[in-house]
Formats: sequence, C-alpha cells, structure tokens
Amino acid sequence: MELRTAVSPKDVKNYTTERLREEFLIQNLFVKGEIKLVYSHIDRIITGAAVPVEAIKLTAGEELRAEYFLQRREMGVINIGGDGIITIDGKKYEVAFKEGMYIGMGAKDITFESADPEHPAKFYINSAPAHTSYPTVLIKPNGTPEEGVVIVKEENKVELGCLEDANHRVICKYILPGQVESCQLVMGMTKLEPGSVWNTMPCHTHDRRMEVYLYFEMPEDAFVMHYMGEPQETRHIVMRNEEAVISPSWSIHSGCGSRAYTFIWGMVGENQDFDDMDGVSNQDIM
Repeated sequence: MELRTAVSPKDVKNYTTERLREEFLIQNLFVKGEIKLVYSHIDRIITGAAVPVEAIKLTAGEELRAEYFLQRREMGVINIGGDGIITIDGKKYEVAFKEGMYIGMGAKDITFESADPEHPAKFYINSAPAHTSYPTVLIKPNGTPEEGVVIVKEENKVELGCLEDANHRVICKYILPGQVESCQLVMGMTKLEPGSVWNTMPCHTHDRRMEVYLYFEMPEDAFVMHYMGEPQETRHIVMRNEEAVISPSWSIHSGCGSRAYTFIWGMVGENQDFDDMDGVSNQDIM
C-alpha cells in the first residue's frame, strides 16, 4: 500500500507540475491480477482498485496494523469493468458494470473475482475509518429491490447543467444517508452528456470533507484538465483515462475534458451532507 502525507495550501502554491502530480494524482490503479491501494493521511481515505484474473483476497497489510482490512473501516466499491463477483464472509454478490457495494465495518474475508477472466472486472475502491457497522448491500442504478440489494432512488439521480454551459450531466448517488447508510463515506458517479465537458462548475470547496475523483470512459487520446487549489490560487493536473486524484478540503475540484467522460466521486470527513458546499462564483476564480 502506497502512503501519502497531508499537504498545506501554503506549500502547494510553490509546487511544480511534477510535484503536484506526485502528491495528488493516482496512476496505474487498474492492473490485471492485482489489488493496488493508496493510503492518504487526508482524512485517512484509502483509494484503490482490484482487477482479478483469478480470485484475489483483500488483506490489511502492514500499513493498517489491523487483523483484517475492515476491522476499523468501511468500504465502497463500484465496478467499471466486466461482470464481477465479490465474496464477503462466504456470501457471494454478483456485481455488474456500474453496480456498486457498500461493505460495512467488521467484514473479515473479502475476495474479488471476475466472471470472465478474459474481460475482468475493475473494482474501484474507496475506504474510510468507521466507528460502527452498517449493513453490507449491493447497489444497482436500476432494477428491482430484493434482500441485500439497494436500487438508487429516482431523487438521487440528479440532472444538472445545460449544453450551452458545456456542463450537462447526471449525478447518480450511490452511498449517502437515506439510501445506503455509512459512518462517513459518501460515494457516487457523474456522467457528462455528449458535447459537455465541464464537471462541478460553478465550483466549490467543502471545508468539512475531502474528496477523490476517478475519471474514466475516455479514449486513449482524451484527457481532463483537473483544476484544484484555493479559488484564488488554482492549479491544474492533466489526467488520462482511469486515473484518480486526491482533493483536500481546502481545494476546489473541477475538471474540463477534451470530450465528455464519466467520473466517480468519493467523500469522507466531518459530515455526510451532500449539499454542504461553499460555492465559488466564476468571477472569483483565479
């Protein structure tokens, strides 16, 4: 597990492009046959991915000093690859493309598999410290509710923006209070409509929570200019397909792509209020 320390906005003002990428950009997450994890001291979030060819078991490793990975943690998972299977303490969950899972604190044995190793699942992971255990559930954007399965509510599929502003997008909220309970993790996915390239614009900060973005569904020659930093001290990081970026609570987090794309957002911190944002007007961005 790679470890990364927290950073001060005063220091970031002086970072080179190389240093910005070293501190905040997470590359090469989706490696066949491996689980890759990055532990950030910013709210203790772990960002990672599992791409199983054969079954892979998630272990705590030396870094967590725990008996098992979720001894003191909770986890959200969204599959952006082929059909997959997550086995949790002996119970199997079939997780298809863009379906997700919330796995509560206390789950001991977690194994990732692909239904077809030739077209492996790509399980994207966000994990946060937890203080109590909430039920483990499979999350589907659409479908019929059944035991152990949560369907995303229509009110949690939010359409925002417009083509004229190049930010027409649909937000699908997976893990949040009132739908899937968690200690602090909030997680979901935003898809930009064709012709739109801006996400989270007008932008904002939320001093009570940090955030991680994963950008995907981009062709090889496409990119996203991810903007970060204090509103009057912005910086950018050029990001490619299936790369993630860490956003501290003091930083804006917004992107503009060379074409439409999709991104997964995960938040942890002081609260779980999705609308707790400190808005920044376009005129104040520098």
